[in-house]
Amino acid sequence: MAPHGGGAVRVTDPVFDTPVTRAYGTRLPVVAGGLMWLADAQYVSAAARAGIISFITAASFPEPDRLRAEIRTCRELCGGAPFGVNVSMLPKLIQGEQTEQVFRLIAEEGVRFVETSGRNPEAYMPILKEAGITVLHKVPSVRYAVKAQSVGVDMVSIVGAECGGHPGMDMIGSMVNAALAERRLTIPFLIGGGIGTGSQLVAALAMGAAGVVVGTRFLVAEEVSAHPNYKQALVDASELDTALTMQTVRNTIRTLRNETTDLVSKLETENPEIGIAGLMPHVSGKIGREAYRTGDVSRGMLSAGQSLGLTDRVEPLADIVAGMEREAMAALARLRPVGV
Repeated sequence: MAPHGGGAVRVTDPVFDTPVTRAYGTRLPVVAGGLMWLADAQYVSAAARAGIISFITAASFPEPDRLRAEIRTCRELCGGAPFGVNVSMLPKLIQGEQTEQVFRLIAEEGVRFVETSGRNPEAYMPILKEAGITVLHKVPSVRYAVKAQSVGVDMVSIVGAECGGHPGMDMIGSMVNAALAERRLTIPFLIGGGIGTGSQLVAALAMGAAGVVVGTRFLVAEEVSAHPNYKQALVDASELDTALTMQTVRNTIRTLRNETTDLVSKLETENPEIGIAGLMPHVSGKIGREAYRTGDVSRGMLSAGQSLGLTDRVEPLADIVAGMEREAMAALARLRPVGV
């Protein structure tokens, strides 16, 4: 049993007692991945109350005072349930000299859990370990997970080609990532990319994972601070409605297919040497962010993975998680002999 919803206790199947639930003190081995501009205190605390863990995206709050305030608001809303902070070390999101300051702020605020991504966190591990922070590092394939293991991270999440956002250049699928990770890693690992059902959680656990990472499936949660029309567009979309672009600049991204992805794909096909400067007027994050505000999904790079096929309604995050748990129990029942 593990804490749930600020102190209430609910019995779960022993199969869900994994290094993930033990490290975070959550009820289920599910991580709600950091969502740029959307993973705020409201969303992250909803995950905490649902019995899973999520991470405030530090890059969404670039001013130190705003990030500090968001952490404090989240702590209050969580009521003692666990949460963390995501730090993407990509230069476009956080300048190198600011990354250390962000980690120190997180440590000062007493945050116990950090999700890192974007590049090797080795330079910052002393700060995080000194503060007693558990580090989950997100990578796109197992070869990067092996490197992260060598620098001392506590866990890795391996997010395959099916994911929304940046699947990396290797484009290895989640099933293969899971099989390779079980062979090559000694630290706990989570599997992400196209994950949105409880049966997938059971499959990941059976393959040796300690849990799963979910992003796109949770974008239709009521607590996500985006326009209702944006969420409805995701509900209406299917697993066929994503596009891969920006391969020419070695920054592959999977997003909701729209006018922008069609244009960018055309530009890259016609001129493979176009470069990031040529693409930026169309792929700037500021354009995509407008969709969250206005609900117009026709323009911008709107991260979305193939689990769009599983986003069937807008509902509270706790209900989505509860549905996944029911699906997981049904999957386990299929595997177990009657009476076990």
